[in-house]
Amino acid sequence: MSKLLQEDQQYVWHPFTQMQTAREPLEIVQAKDATLYTADGKSYLDCNSSWWVNIHGHGNPVLKAALIEQYDAIDHVIFAGATHPKAVELSRRVLEILPDNLAKVFFSDDGSTAVEVALKMAFQYWHNLGAPKKRVLALDGAYHGDTFGAMSIGQRGYFNEPFEHFFFETDFLHFPTPERESECLEQATKWLDSGEFAAVIVEPLIQGSAGMRMYSASFLQALTELAQSRGVLVIYDEVMTGWGRTGTLFAMDQQSAKPDIVCLSKGLTGGILPLGLTVATQAIYDAFLAPETTKALLHGHSYTGNPLICAVACANLDLVAMPEFTANIQRIAANHAVFREKMKDHPRLSDVRQLGTILALEIKMDSGSSYFSNIRDKAYDFFLEHGLLVRPLGNIIFLNPPYCMTDAELFTAYAAMEAFLKELD
Repeated sequence: MSKLLQEDQQYVWHPFTQMQTAREPLEIVQAKDATLYTADGKSYLDCNSSWWVNIHGHGNPVLKAALIEQYDAIDHVIFAGATHPKAVELSRRVLEILPDNLAKVFFSDDGSTAVEVALKMAFQYWHNLGAPKKRVLALDGAYHGDTFGAMSIGQRGYFNEPFEHFFFETDFLHFPTPERESECLEQATKWLDSGEFAAVIVEPLIQGSAGMRMYSASFLQALTELAQSRGVLVIYDEVMTGWGRTGTLFAMDQQSAKPDIVCLSKGLTGGILPLGLTVATQAIYDAFLAPETTKALLHGHSYTGNPLICAVACANLDLVAMPEFTANIQRIAANHAVFREKMKDHPRLSDVRQLGTILALEIKMDSGSSYFSNIRDKAYDFFLEHGLLVRPLGNIIFLNPPYCMTDAELFTAYAAMEAFLKELD
């Protein structure tokens, strides 16, 4: 064991890891484009974009230049009572590419805090109007982050059992598979007609941590219109789905309904620095305007609106606007679609699904899908042996690659997936 790994073992507590049984972590010493390099001279394709964030690949020179240039101007400044050019630029540019009903941008640190802010906005909006509402409607299987508000609106009894007695009450619709869409809308109607709901929150079109489960744009449209017709705020959690993952810039672009609040993070900075944005309508913002300070949104973080991060996010928007950005998304999606068609009747798979750059293979299990399936560890080790870093979601093996991944690299990943299924036989 190297000195670095010894010290890692001595000092570090890794996320989502049972430290007693986990294998040694990869000792990453360099990253470029879609490849990670380890201290022992091995290389691995970053098939999940380093937790779905790194959309352009590693070491992008445009993002690097923006970071260096901004450091020479302002490294950090308090964002309460002060502002700076890159925060204003980023807010303006983000609003230009979002639906035109959205008007104000609130800065935070990551996806979980972007969701946390959205919930606080929704609850305080009704409080400030003198009509407090405490119920929230979400989808079964949801994952919106690991802070307490975000956990409250996520799947229960999954990761979060020790904390459930701290959560606020949330109502969950069944996941809207095609055969259950009507039933879900009927149940939503009954609940929302009560007038007790502050908000509906969804991961639009696809639930990531639940196993890349996908649902229709028509259901998203119908649920949004239903909620808003009852005066209920609608929150889209585009933390994972944004920045091209679903084939369009945002998942919500695949239908015409407009949310009241949108949460953004992950690929927002190209995946190299943490940033969360919660974007709201003018009506929501106006509800916080009053002579009383207590009606303000009294929320913030030490690094809110950090200029370095904002500069990188602006540079990311430059990259997003380039033709090759869209072309690469379309290229990856087309390759995934061909492979999906090839694998759709594989006897070891219960489902093969794809949306944009996300491809998921669900391995048949006697007991159904589970995040804690032992298939996960077998698959993880197998793919490492074949030069790919893949983090399966239990028995769901998925690809969510950086958009710079070449066709040859994609075909390597596809071949490894087929080889793993043969090994299971």
